[in-house]
Amino acid sequence: MHNAIVSRTLIWLRQSSSGLATLSVVIGAAAGLGAIVFRWLVGSFTWLFSGHADYSVAGGEAHPWLPALGPWFLLLAPALAGLLYGPLVHRFAPEARGHGVPEVMYAVAARGGEIPGKVSAVKAIASALCIGSGGSVGREGPIVQIGSALGSAFGRAMRLPRSRLRVLVACGAAGGIAATFNAPLAGPFFAMELLLRDFAAESFGAVVLASVTASVVGRAVLGDEALLNLPSFTLHHPLEYLLFVVLGALIGAIGVLFGHVLHAVELLCDRLWRGPEWLRPAVGGVAVGALLLVLPQLYGVGYPVLQNALSGEYLLGFLLILLFGKILATSLTIGVGGSGGVFAPSLFIGAMGATAFGIVVHTWLPQLTTAPGVYGLIGMGAAFAGAAHAPITAVIVLFELTGQYTIILPLMTAVVVATLVGRALSADTIYTRKLRKRGVEIEAGAAPESAQRLP
Repeated sequence: MHNAIVSRTLIWLRQSSSGLATLSVVIGAAAGLGAIVFRWLVGSFTWLFSGHADYSVAGGEAHPWLPALGPWFLLLAPALAGLLYGPLVHRFAPEARGHGVPEVMYAVAARGGEIPGKVSAVKAIASALCIGSGGSVGREGPIVQIGSALGSAFGRAMRLPRSRLRVLVACGAAGGIAATFNAPLAGPFFAMELLLRDFAAESFGAVVLASVTASVVGRAVLGDEALLNLPSFTLHHPLEYLLFVVLGALIGAIGVLFGHVLHAVELLCDRLWRGPEWLRPAVGGVAVGALLLVLPQLYGVGYPVLQNALSGEYLLGFLLILLFGKILATSLTIGVGGSGGVFAPSLFIGAMGATAFGIVVHTWLPQLTTAPGVYGLIGMGAAFAGAAHAPITAVIVLFELTGQYTIILPLMTAVVVATLVGRALSADTIYTRKLRKRGVEIEAGAAPESAQRLP
C-alpha cells in the first residue's frame, strides 16, 4: 500500500502540471533559503577580511584588527581567500570557478539540466570568500548556479525526465535571483531569456511560482527594500530621447568591450599560469589586491560606490577611472580563478560611463537635460543589454532594483539600442563567448564530448 502511494505520487510529480507547480514552489523556497545563506556568508567574510560591512566606501582605511598594516592588508586578503577556496574548487567542483551562468546555460542546453549537487555548497563558499576578500565580482552568477544546482539535485533525486529537470534548474535560478535582489519579476525573465531561452506557458508558470516563493522567503529575512535607494528622477524635455539613443549605442558598445576584455584576460591568465590550478587564485589574488590598493572603491560588489556615482558625488574623470578600473578588476578576478558574477559589474560599468555622459550633456544643455544620475540609471540597463543581448531582463531588473518607474520609457529606448549595437558588434554574449570557445553551441542545444566539463 505504501509503495503504491509513493509510486502514484512520483508519477503525479513527473507528469502533471500540478505536480510541476508543487515542485517549483519547493525549489523556490530552497533557492530563497540558499540566497539568504549566501548573502550572510558574503557579509561575514567581508567583515572578516576587511573589518567593514562594505569596504568599497571605506576610502582605503586600515583593517581595524590590523592597524599597523594600514591599507596594505589589501594585498593579503584576496591571496589568503584564494588559498582557501582554490583547493576547494579544484578538488570538489571545478564548475564553481568563474562566473557561473555559462556553466548553467551549458547544463540546460546540452546535459538536460544535470548539475552536481555539491556545486551549491562549493559555489556558495568559494564566491563568498572571493567577494568578501575584495574580488571585484557580483552575487548573481553564484546565486544562479547555487539555485540551479539545488533544482537539479532535487529533480534528479525524484528521477524527473530531462524536460522537467531543465525547468527545475530554471526555477532554482529564478528563485535565487528573486530572493537575493528582491526582484520577483527579474528572476523569471532572467531564467527564461538566458537559460531556457523560450517562454512556454507551463515552464513560465513554474518559474514564476518559484520566483514568488523565493521572494516571500527572502523578504521575510532580508526585508522589502529596493537594492538602490535613490531620489525620484524626472525628464526635462522630449528631445532627451535622442540623447538616450546615443547613450544606448555608446554604453552598449562598452558592454561588448567588457565581454571582450574579460575573455581576453581569462585567455592571457590561462597562457601565463604554469603552476597547479588550486594555487592560482592565491597567487593571482596578489595582483587583485594591488589593484585594490590603487582603487579601493572596486572592492567586492560595490553597490554603495554605484549609488554614490548616481547621486552625483564623483567628478567626470574619476567616473571614467572607475569604469575602466572595474573592467580590469572584474576580468582579473575571474581570470586568476576567482568565483563571482559579471551582472553587477556590468551595472557598475554602465552607471559610471552613463553618469559621465550625463555630466557632459548636462553641462552642454543644462536647460534641456535632467540630472546626470538619470543617465547613469539608464546606462546600467544598457550595459547589461549590450553585454548579454537580453533586453527584457535588462529593463525588468533595472526597474526592480531602483523602483524608478519614471525612467521606464528612456530605459526601454536605450536598452533596445544597446542590444542592437551589442548584436551588431558581437555574435556572442558575455555568457556564451566562453562556451563557443570550447565548441559549445547553445542555440543548437548540443556539444561535443570534449566539452563535457567546463573549467
